[in-house]
Formats: sequence, C-alpha cells, structure tokens
Amino acid sequence: MASPGSGFWSFGSEDGSGDPENPGTARAWCQVAQKFTGGIGNKLCALLYGDAEKPAESRGSQTPRAAARKAACACDQKPCNCSKADVNYAYLHATDLLPACDGERPTLAFLQDVMNILLQYVVKSFDRSTKVIDFHYPNELLQEYNWELADQPQNLEEILMHCQTTLKYAIKTGHPRYFNQLSTGLDMVGLAADWLTSTANTNMFTYEIAPVFVLLEYVTLKKMREIIGWPGGSGDGIFSPGGAISNMYAMMIARFKMFPEVKEKGMAAVPRLIAFTSEHSHFSLKKGAAALGIGTDSQFANSTQVGFVPFLVSATAGTTVYGAFDPLLAVADICKKYKIWMHVDAAWGGGLLMSRKHRWKLSGVERANSVTWNPHKMMGVPLQCSALLVREEGLMQNCNQMHASYLFQQDKHYDLSYDTGDKALQCGRHVDVFKLWLMWRAKGTTGFEAHVDKCLELAEYLYNIIKNREGYEMVFDGKPQHTNVCFWYVPPSLRTLEDNEERMSRLSKVAPVIKARMMEYGTTMVSYQPLGDKVNFFRMVISNPAATHQDIDFLIEEIERLGQDL
Repeated sequence: MASPGSGFWSFGSEDGSGDPENPGTARAWCQVAQKFTGGIGNKLCALLYGDAEKPAESRGSQTPRAAARKAACACDQKPCNCSKADVNYAYLHATDLLPACDGERPTLAFLQDVMNILLQYVVKSFDRSTKVIDFHYPNELLQEYNWELADQPQNLEEILMHCQTTLKYAIKTGHPRYFNQLSTGLDMVGLAADWLTSTANTNMFTYEIAPVFVLLEYVTLKKMREIIGWPGGSGDGIFSPGGAISNMYAMMIARFKMFPEVKEKGMAAVPRLIAFTSEHSHFSLKKGAAALGIGTDSQFANSTQVGFVPFLVSATAGTTVYGAFDPLLAVADICKKYKIWMHVDAAWGGGLLMSRKHRWKLSGVERANSVTWNPHKMMGVPLQCSALLVREEGLMQNCNQMHASYLFQQDKHYDLSYDTGDKALQCGRHVDVFKLWLMWRAKGTTGFEAHVDKCLELAEYLYNIIKNREGYEMVFDGKPQHTNVCFWYVPPSLRTLEDNEERMSRLSKVAPVIKARMMEYGTTMVSYQPLGDKVNFFRMVISNPAATHQDIDFLIEEIERLGQDL
C-alpha cells in the first residue's frame, strides 16, 4: 500500500496493493483511519470503499488526469456510496483539491495521507529508540534536496514527499530526551487544538469573524489574572507573538501611562527615559528599548546618571539561564515609593503560579502593573502562546488604538468591547488562545499543577545526582529555583589541573564538543552557553512531562560517554 520510499498511503499502485477492491487492504486502511480520525475516517472510507460495483467500462481511452480524478457519480447523495476510481497523486495537483469541482474525494484522501504522516511523526516523537535529531549540516541538506521554488506546480505525490522530508529532518521537540530549550514536549490536546485553529483560519481582531475565539481569550485572560492575584481577575491583556513582544507591550504601556502625549508627539515630547532591570534579564528588554526609541543605553541595573526619568522596573520571575527569581516584594516596595511602573517578566516562571507547592517563588507578582506569562514554556502549550496581563483596564486600548473605521465600526449590532483588535499592535493576529483553553479544559488546573511539580522534581533529581558526582561542577551554589540545572562536565584529563586560565580555556571547549556529538548521534540535546566570566557550561531545563528519571540517568551517562576522551 505504501509507495516505494514513502510512508504515505498510495492508491492505485500498479501491483494492486492499493486497490479498494482488496478487502484486506481496505479493512486495514479503514481501521487506521477510523481509529485516529473518527468521523472523517468513516466518511473517507465510505467514499473510497463504497458497496456499489466499479464501472465496467475500460479506462484505456482516458487521460491520466481523468483516470486520477474519476470522482463524479450519477447519484445525488452527498456523500455518495458509489465506488471511486483510485486516487493517483502522480497525476493530481493542488488545483484538483477543493474548491475544485469534484474535489471532495481527492481532498479527503490527500488530507488523510497528510494526517498519516503527522501521526507517524507524533508516535515516533515519544519512542526513545528513535533519534531526537537526524542531523545534517546546512550544505548537505541544500545539496541533497532541491528546495528552490519553481514557476510550475508539482503533483501531490511530490507534495506529500516534501511533508515527509521536512519532518524527517525536524527536531523531535516532544522527545523525552530533548532538553535543549524552555519550550519542549508535545501535548496531544494542544496539538489537536492547533490543527483546529489552522482549519478555522481566522483573525482575532473582531468578534464578528472570531466569536468563539474572542470569548475564549476573554475568559482565559481573566482566569490568568485571577491566578496572578488581581481581585476578581480585573484588568486587561492580550495574547501576543511571544514573550519579547509581550515585554515590549509592557514598556509601551508604561511609557504611555507616564507620558500619554508620546503617542502623538513622539519621544521628542518627553524627557530622557530610563528602565531598570537585572543583569540577567531577557535580552528582549533591550530590543524593546531600541524599537521604541528609548535606546539600549537607557537600560541599567543601576544608574547614577542625572536627567533621566525612570518609567519602568522590569523584574524577572525565572531567568532564562539560571532560572532565578528576582525579589518581587522588595521591587514592588521600591516601585510604590517612587511611583514607577512594575513589570514582571514571568515568561518562564509564570507556570509555577499553577503549583501550590512552588507559587511562593512569585510572591509579590500580584503587586505588578503588568506581567508577561508564556504558557508555551512551563505549561507545555504548543508554540506560540504568550500573554501580557495588565492590571489597569482600558490602558492598553488607549495606548494602541487607532480607530480604523473599516474594522471597528461604532454602530455594530453587538457589544463593541469584544472587538479587541484595536488594542493590539498587530492588525492580523493569530488565534493562540484555543490551545491553552482546550488543554486547560482537558487537564484542569490540577493537571497543570502536576505537570509543573513533576518537572521541578526531575530537576531536583538531576541536581542531587551530579552535585557531588565526580566530573561535575555546579555553576552556582544551592538548589535551583526552577528546572534550570547549570553545570560543567569536567573530563578526566582536566580534573587534576589547577584552577587557572589554561584550565578554563580548555574547559570552555568541552560543552560545545559534547553538544556537537549529541547532535551527530541524535541521542539527546541540551543547551550550553557562557555567562559573564563563566566559560561554557551546560544549562539543563525540563518542561516536558514525558521525561522520566531514566531519561535523566541517560543524559548523565551520555555526557560522560561523549566527553570521556576530551
């Protein structure tokens, strides 16, 4: 049934293995389709393997395209139960799919084959015997495949092959041994929600074109504000394209709150502004300062410069590398004393608010004026899903609205407060909320709590193993506050050397080599970086609930295997 060299289902193969008249083949295919797709699988099987007899006339005089697309029937039922000629993708193109006339059958068959490719990839993502990555260097991939865009269309058989090839070389971010980034894992309900969102293919700027999604955003943001600790979930917010944009929104709103004239008159109308943040804050704050015309020089951990007006303090709840939490209560006291906007970048640490055991690490977040929270990190929601929460309702709207009359007509027949697009910088805005909402319904708050608690327990398990293990040195003292475990692996050749510049120089080369070997073998992935005066070290992070103690043990053994000879 599978064509040579491919994993998708091929109908009309010359050896007859794809023949719908073959009852064993038909039965097996239908079982798979019904198991994974329910209604669409049942419908597709009815379309492909109807009870009526095949037309008796010869196909010899038909063109390949006509034979491939023999989907018309004499009955008026939709869907009909008439038999259908084999779908041969070699003779079909995108123009043969819906909305093409008679495009229903090839469309359903094509989408089912795409689904089969996706389902195979999903299953493999959780199989520890498969590689995390099938690594090839850029020049190798460029030479091995023709990725160039052409004037003429390719057939659907080639399109399916492109889908397979793309996933073949994709990183399995849901693999239990993928620890490379803050966003890991592959949640099945979140994945289903993402597929639905793409199918709906709408925009978030008005209620009239996204009624359910707009309401779900309202409900979900309110719940998140309640969890932060704002009374009754009051305030405002929006889902944005990542934590960097959420942080920039916070800077814009803080600036507008202090100097509303900046919206119309620009930075020339306001004093020189300065923002305060910690040394280990996310680089997006500098990017935001640059983009907003404030300037990267106007951002300091501490400042004695005269003539600058402080407009924002950004505290971090879960730094990217160390997973550290700023003292939010102390920061809140300072912001209250000097009447400065307090922002909390909890893109990484916000998920801990779901845990009764760990939410104390964000004590004081309820006193913030704004909070960035990325559910696509610690909560395992598929990328992307980032929220900015604002304590003062209406401020975001006043800061960003431009009254585009072709979208935001004031005489619509429904409550205009649900037309949320004018408070966003974007016009086109992707539906990011449905993944989080559907997962929340499926898991409940207690499910997210269990997810968070498990990941932090795994990080503590790793820390307890390596803190006194030969060949390992911790980057900082004490148990990690988050799932970030930062350490050096010291190979045997360096263990007896004095702690001097030469040793540090040699140690700095260890993590990059081990990481490269990990990727070439495809066994696991974990990040490394230098920071300040510290040479390259491993930064282990855990956010995938599929990981187990055995996967942590494997990581340790693999680092030692790959770095023993260095």
